[in-house]
Amino acid sequence: MDALSSTFLSTLSQHPKSLLSPNNNNYYYYSPTLKVFSVRIEERPQTTTTITKPQEKSTPSPPKPTPKREPIPSRKPIEPSFPSFIFNALDDFVNTFIDPPRKSSVDPRYVLSNNFAPVDELPPTECEVVEGSLPSCLDGAYIRNGPNPQYLPRGPYHLFDGDGMLHSIKISQGKATFCSRFVKTYKYNIENEAGSPIIPNVFSGFNGLTASAARGALTAARAIAGQFNPVNGIGLANTSLALFGGKLFALGESDLPYEVKIASNGDIFTLGRHDFNGKLFMSMTAHPKIDPETNEAFAFRYGPMPPFLSYFRVDPNGIKTPDVPIFSMTRPSFLHDFAITKKYAIFSDIQIGMNPIELLTGGSPVGTDLGKIPRIGVIPRYAKDESEMRWFDVPGFNIVHAINAWDEDGGDTIVLIAPNILSVEHTLERLDMIHASVEKVKINLKTGMVSRHPISTRNLDFGVINPAYVGKKNKYVYAAIGDPMPKVIGIAKLDVSVAEVDRRDCIVACRIFGDDCFGGEPFFVPKNPSIDEDDGYVVSYVHNEKTGESKFLVMDATSPNLDIVANVKLPRRVPYGFHGLFVRENDLIKL
Repeated sequence: MDALSSTFLSTLSQHPKSLLSPNNNNYYYYSPTLKVFSVRIEERPQTTTTITKPQEKSTPSPPKPTPKREPIPSRKPIEPSFPSFIFNALDDFVNTFIDPPRKSSVDPRYVLSNNFAPVDELPPTECEVVEGSLPSCLDGAYIRNGPNPQYLPRGPYHLFDGDGMLHSIKISQGKATFCSRFVKTYKYNIENEAGSPIIPNVFSGFNGLTASAARGALTAARAIAGQFNPVNGIGLANTSLALFGGKLFALGESDLPYEVKIASNGDIFTLGRHDFNGKLFMSMTAHPKIDPETNEAFAFRYGPMPPFLSYFRVDPNGIKTPDVPIFSMTRPSFLHDFAITKKYAIFSDIQIGMNPIELLTGGSPVGTDLGKIPRIGVIPRYAKDESEMRWFDVPGFNIVHAINAWDEDGGDTIVLIAPNILSVEHTLERLDMIHASVEKVKINLKTGMVSRHPISTRNLDFGVINPAYVGKKNKYVYAAIGDPMPKVIGIAKLDVSVAEVDRRDCIVACRIFGDDCFGGEPFFVPKNPSIDEDDGYVVSYVHNEKTGESKFLVMDATSPNLDIVANVKLPRRVPYGFHGLFVRENDLIKL
């Protein structure tokens, strides 16, 4: 590194509000005098001079092939308009004097450290398969969504607040192409044009009455001044992806879905916000359930105003049915996920909810009510109203994600598999203190009896199954091992039928990524055609925090150690994120 760069980085490292991400030579710097800079400095290879004795024969080794890489386009600085200058100054005042990031859970210097730090977009770039080979049934694209803030936050920032970025690896005939692109949401576009953040962070921007009033007034002023129109949505589309109705969507539950497309060269394009011909309002879940036999999508939306829950479905042609409002949910609850069977849709009313009154005592509008008894709600999946909705108390059962559910006894019994968060009070602020135990819950609809028992004691979440078994009885689950969450040290394969016999821990296979290596949610891709339920591959991105390199792993789902079938070296690191999806080539062509 030259002297100028060294001096510059030394200055940044001593600045109280600088953020360094040395693993990929990205350095993010926030100036309290209104401007946010994103600077990329490439490390120059060091050269040394050595004196050696001459050798009689010298055969130079051939250079190793390197994947092609396109340069990352640099962003031109944008001079803020006068209104933006004033609003940014007020925003800085709020972040500095009224509501600075006092907790580590909302301090960007902590939240965005190491491989949580954001990266720039990367155009389609060829990858090198360094181990094994890519199976032909993986022809298609694995895409993973996650938060990646376009600008370094000025004030409090929660992990859930980042702009959505899709990291895709497109596979064709044994070759792989990697690409990273922002989901071009309305929020992303207006802030990109303005050159600075405009819309406040939802999870971290409203802490206490004073801070909420200040940011609320500033946000209203920006809207009145024409900087943004809330009618166009304020969501991030940073949580997951889903393929239904002939379209591929990037999802975030605070907004409508955004339609995206993977081009033949592996590039990612955002086609726009989708409201199903005006039939979908405000938002929808980031976890719709797709019935593999009917190709229907079942979904819901929730919010702080009645009805707190609305249920709906989308037919195979992409036509949305009318909402079924659920007024029997009497309080706003944090409903991130749900499950379906062939007969029912299953919702969980947990101890995490929205409570604006907490603002009066300096708290967050989203919090935990430990005095509330969690419930499971069951409604016929083709219900036209909530008249047949039934609720069952399940004390101590708090789920954020549901793995699968199915009917038994001719539809008189429902079985639900889901990780239960044992320390729910830490869900939003101390993810590292969360322990989730996967449980099997049975509900007898005739007697109203609810029984449950753990099927593994390890800290497991982000569980997935063979997509062909959604809504019907499955045997195998592939889950991420947290140690602690949100970092994932490996993948466990569970046989959920084992627990029915002797109720012992049902982990039957496991792969630990190794020292300083962490991954994310696994995804199961069945062979085409597949014979058995576990006949396929488990895929995931994995990052080595020591070397700063990321890779794409393909593992044999049938082997006891989830043996590596292929290891693809990625052209740059992939930040930790949320949920992913594999789309086969024949489905990509139809988009």
